[in-house]
Order: sequence, then structure tokens, then C-alpha cells
Amino acid sequence: MNQTKYIFVTGGVTSSLGKGIIAASLAKLLQARGYRTTIQKFDPYINVDPGTLNPYEHGECYVTDDGAETDLDLGHYERFLNVPTSQANNVTTGRVYLSVIEKERRGEFLGKTVQVVPHITNEIKERMQLLGKSGDYDIVITEIGGTVGDIESLPYIESVRQLVWELGENNGIVIHLTLVPYLAAAGELKTKPTQHSVKTLMESGIKADILVCRTEHELSQDLRQKLALFCNVKKEAVIQSIDASTIYDVPNLMLEEGLDKVALKKLDLPEKNTPDLSQWNEFLHKLKNPKHEVNIGLVGKYVELQDSYKSILEAFIHAGAANETKVNVISIHSEYLDAKTAEEQLKDLDGILVAPGFGGRGIEGKIETVRYARENNIPFFGICLGMQMAVIEYSRNILGYADANSTEMNEGTPHPVISIMEEQKNITDKGGTMRLGAWKCHIKENTLAHKIYGKTDILERHRHRYEFNGDYLDALENAGLKASGINPDTGLVEIVELKNHPFFIGVQYHPEYKSTVANPHPLFVSFVAAAVKNKVCC
Repeated sequence: MNQTKYIFVTGGVTSSLGKGIIAASLAKLLQARGYRTTIQKFDPYINVDPGTLNPYEHGECYVTDDGAETDLDLGHYERFLNVPTSQANNVTTGRVYLSVIEKERRGEFLGKTVQVVPHITNEIKERMQLLGKSGDYDIVITEIGGTVGDIESLPYIESVRQLVWELGENNGIVIHLTLVPYLAAAGELKTKPTQHSVKTLMESGIKADILVCRTEHELSQDLRQKLALFCNVKKEAVIQSIDASTIYDVPNLMLEEGLDKVALKKLDLPEKNTPDLSQWNEFLHKLKNPKHEVNIGLVGKYVELQDSYKSILEAFIHAGAANETKVNVISIHSEYLDAKTAEEQLKDLDGILVAPGFGGRGIEGKIETVRYARENNIPFFGICLGMQMAVIEYSRNILGYADANSTEMNEGTPHPVISIMEEQKNITDKGGTMRLGAWKCHIKENTLAHKIYGKTDILERHRHRYEFNGDYLDALENAGLKASGINPDTGLVEIVELKNHPFFIGVQYHPEYKSTVANPHPLFVSFVAAAVKNKVCC
């Protein structure tokens, strides 16, 4: 292939229609046909990255191997394609403007008046083609955040218009995702919102090549013909995206609709072979035909918005299928959990995961959760802050350090068993100051962690400022809380575990970021297996 091809995915009518899932599903089908495919997300908000966004605002912040704090859609991309993403796969308006302003300050524009067109649009186009110019991909799919008609999305839409024209015929196409709502009173699907959305897109100079229609009901042939006629697309390019029981059904649904075939035809590319989805469908079969069922408590402080823990929830789906087990995740708000309510809220669980997070709110509830799981032999899994809470709980209740805490919650604690990294102490800007991205961990043999991973050296992704305080390592290990994973370069503790417990492990990193359909994360797989065993035996 001489030239990388580009597919742009835009959205209309309303947000949350699933552009990321459609983009990931199409990429999966193209990948299964033998095309080297990647996906990138362009977000219209002015934050430089999602790193400083409250989870209630934008869901979880997803972290890549190279330490980029990105949009949660990149998690979908990795889970579907089983290929790592990077800093280049997620761009925000804030990052675009910051780059342009820095160039202006350096005098790169030679005194010209800096404007949205051409300076901002040129920056966007350059970043849209960055992955394509690497030579690593045949097809680059670009998801444009927001909906057509949003003020903040206009520079991106204009950049797509210019780039499609510059790339030339058959080298760049636009897929427009819209809603075809069902009006119960009228008893029919309505196409007018989609017509208006396409009209708005055309007013910006872009003609949709493919129309993907989110719907609760089947689109009739007459309705498809009407949409094709009024929206100026071929009838075969009107693709139905009906509500599915799981997002992992969508690639098969898009295969049935022929989305990949239409896209390849528009890009003047051969279909190659039939997509091989055998491994994918084996996963789906196990997911839909479980032999066991467990209830696992997810104890966190952002549980009102499920997207706050998106990667964790998806990792449980992968691990559940691997164990042929239906995992019911019970969300429990740590802020409303204490010594009096712990028994009532936690007693019926087969396993407990204490979630990551920042700040002091809900901390005592997490500590109480760890105590309950430890004392009642319930399989326990702590991630990042969850691991730190396990260290604090053990320090308080086993070592007898009643005031043990993290300096994040109490700077004056006499026993700072969790403390900020030395190099972080004088930093005031919050963005990008944490230990981020993939870091090494050496696992000690004859430990639970070694049994789970089956090897001694791993790479896992981090996102945190505070660490296990090495000054307390000997005291904690002598009391039974073992450090089974250590960073070989820094000596920082990465994994803690208890030996005489059915399953008790805490990790400083975020294993959920690396769990995919093809490779469920071993920690989640082992945790779910422990929960199944706990339910059967107890």
C-alpha cells in the first residue's frame, strides 16, 4: 500500500451514542481482515488532557504505556484491538492551542496574525496524520468528540473538511453517527433528527460517506431508502446500529451490516480475507453462557458515575468470561461505609475490590472495608489507593499504629506509612506530575503475585503521587504484610499481600488498563477465580 487511508467518525443529534464503540468495532473488523489499523480521539474541551478532570466530569482518566493521561475511549480501542495506544492517540483542544501559542512565542509564524484558520486547523491536521505518517498503519480511524454543531467542535470539523479534500478521492472518508429515535406515541421511528444532523454537517462543507444510525428498533428497507435519499448517501451505506446486550456484540453486528465492506469500497481497498473473529466469538460465548455467578463489591467514592471505573468494570467482564463466570459488580460508596455498616453492606459479597482515587473523602470507609475483608477471609483486591488503604489498615490494626495514615490525608500523621515521593514535594502544577505510564516491577518467587503472573518481571501502568513509605517496610513484613513486588530501579513497593488468607493482594499500579478481550489481566482472572472458590466453599 502506497498511502495511509483515513476514516473520520463524527456524531450528531446527541452525545453518548457510542462513536468510540463504532470506531473500535470497525477497527476490529479491518484488523481481522489483515489491515494494520489504529484509532485516535480528538476531544474539543480546553483541558490539556483529562488528568486534572474530576471523574464525575469525564469518567476515568485512561493511562497509556508512555504515560499519557487520555480519554477513556482509548481504553475501548485497546480492549478491542489488543494493541497499545500512546500520547499521539488522544488530542484535546487545550493541547492544540497550547502548541500553537508556544510556536507563536518562539516566533515560528514570522510575525503573522495567528488565527483559527489556518494555524489551529493546520495543527489539528498535522496531528491527525501523525500516526499515518509513521508507516506503521494502513488505516487510521479518527473519532471527533462532541456533536456536529457544537461551537467547540467547529475547528475539528473544518480540519476534517480540509484534510479529506487534501488527501484526494478514496483516501479519506467520513462516517456520521446519528440517532433515529422511536416515538412511542406515534409508534414509529423518526428520521428528521438524522436529516437535520446531516444537513448541519453539509453546511460545514462535509458530505457523510457512511451513515450509522443508532436505534432501538430494526430499520426497515423503506426507512433506509428514505435516509439514503434525504441524506445523500448510498442505500448500502446506511448502517443500522441497534441496541446490543453488550458492547462486545457490536463488531458482529457491524459485520452483518457490512460496515467494513462499505468502508473498504469507499477507500478503494480490497476486502482481502473474511474477518477471523473466532477468538472474539469464543470470548462472547463464555460471557453469555456462564457456569458460575459471583457478587463482587466495588468500594469507591465515584460510584454514582459508572464510567469513573470503566476499565475496572470491563476487566471484570474479561476475567468473568475467562472463568466462565457471571460477575455482578455491586457498587458501594465508601463515604457511607463505617464500622457499624460494614457488616450489613459487605457480608453477602464473594470478593471485594477497593478502588483507586484521590483525596481524603471516603477514606475511612475504604480502610474499614479492608479490615472486614481481611478478618473475614473474603478475597480482597486493592488497586492504587486501595493498596495504600490496605497498608494503612494493617499498620493501624496489626502494628498498633492507631494514627497511621497517608500524608495525602494527614500531613502531620506520626506514622506516614504512605508518603509523597521526594521529587513531588515542591511541585504545585497538578497536570502530568505523577508517576505515570509503564514501570518495571520485580516479583519475588513463592508469592501469590508470582503464582498469578507466572513470571518475575512485569511492566504495569501507574497514575499516582503517593507511595509506600520504605521506612515501614521491615515492621510491616515482620507483622505479616509482605512486599512481593518491588520496582528494581527505585526500590519502591509495587505489590503487597498476605500469606495466610484465601486471596489478599494490593497493587500500586492500575492493572485494569492492560486487560483486553484477547488477554484478560491475570490479577482480575485470579481474583474472580478466588471469589468463585470462596462462594463454593463458604
